[in-house]
Amino acid sequence: MEPRNFVYVTFILSTPEKVWNAITNPEVTKKYWSDPLAKNPAHVNVSEWKVGSEWKHVRMDDAKTVDLMGKVIVVNPPNKLVITWARPEEISDESKHSRVTFDIEPYANGLVRLVVNHEDLDPKMYNGISAGWPSVLSNLKTYLESGIPLAGHIK
Repeated sequence: MEPRNFVYVTFILSTPEKVWNAITNPEVTKKYWSDPLAKNPAHVNVSEWKVGSEWKHVRMDDAKTVDLMGKVIVVNPPNKLVITWARPEEISDESKHSRVTFDIEPYANGLVRLVVNHEDLDPKMYNGISAGWPSVLSNLKTYLESGIPLAGHIK
């Protein structure tokens, strides 16, 4: 089966620097990144955010479970971040990695255009992120614009 791609575009009343920080700073990611449908705790994204460094998507549970991980491919703050994306058990098999590109650019009237392009997804991952990205990115937008994450996201 051919890999699938998923693209999400949103406009946020913010600055590119604040959007970048929200994507890369664990203290901010834990405020808006959660999966209320699966009743998972919040997550943080942890990395040095340098080309070649590892990144991990870590649950804020007692075990600090790593749900996803990959490598940082492109770092151009505050405009572009590219990472690989894999399940921990598949990290050694690059053929199972997908790729996420965050494009952040000023738009107009104080808006930032954020495009998240997630490529080379297997069917299971595509199904998961098709619900996950819209939820997370809507919460990111709400958090940056109001300072409050969406109701029900973090319990």
